[in-house]
Amino acid sequence: MKTEIKTAYAYLRVSSQSQIDGDGFRRQEEEIRAYAKRNGIEITGVFKEEGISGTKGEEDRPAFQEMMHKILANGVDAVIVEGVDRLARTLQIQEQLIAFMTSKEVNLISARTEANITEDFQADPMKKALVQIQGVFSELEKSLLVKKLSAARKAKRAESENDKCEGRKGLDETDEGRELLQVIKKHRRKPRKAKRLTYAQVAENLNAEGIKTLSGTAWTPRYLQKICLKYGV
Repeated sequence: MKTEIKTAYAYLRVSSQSQIDGDGFRRQEEEIRAYAKRNGIEITGVFKEEGISGTKGEEDRPAFQEMMHKILANGVDAVIVEGVDRLARTLQIQEQLIAFMTSKEVNLISARTEANITEDFQADPMKKALVQIQGVFSELEKSLLVKKLSAARKAKRAESENDKCEGRKGLDETDEGRELLQVIKKHRRKPRKAKRLTYAQVAENLNAEGIKTLSGTAWTPRYLQKICLKYGV
């Protein structure tokens, strides 16, 4: 039985600055909205992954993390991408992300092929097994994500203020800023034989230790990513 989709988020991704400045986002959003209109689906939010390679996993995608935080809390039916290559370029990462979303009962739709990728994924017995393995941890993770949502919203409101205050002078131009960059670098360092922490996990750890931005506000995954990319942390 085909799943009825009434509401959805649009997920866009480009991997280079030229695509950000060009029509990459516009083209993707237009195709997604055209598909949604044909099928009576309301697009309730648009999430843009800027400058993120298609080979990167969930832990390096702040917009994807934010989208999943919200979708688990508000019950939006699906995520629509222009095509599966906009989700990820490699088969391994595609399957990881699809299994992750499927385990949380989130439908993934390709506007280009009009296929429900989640349903197709579940139809394959081996891929379905991956979903079941992830599903063991789904309920616990969902509860933790929803609990963090309220704090994340407050922190996001402070993000624009961070950009104004800390953007006037580079962090690498002051002693306090350089010290903060070293702290971030320490938290971002990948332990031997361990998976590198996501931006969300690093931001959570910094906040838990009482380490604030130079503006005195809490860290958010997206703002932390901007700092890491800008200063090569």
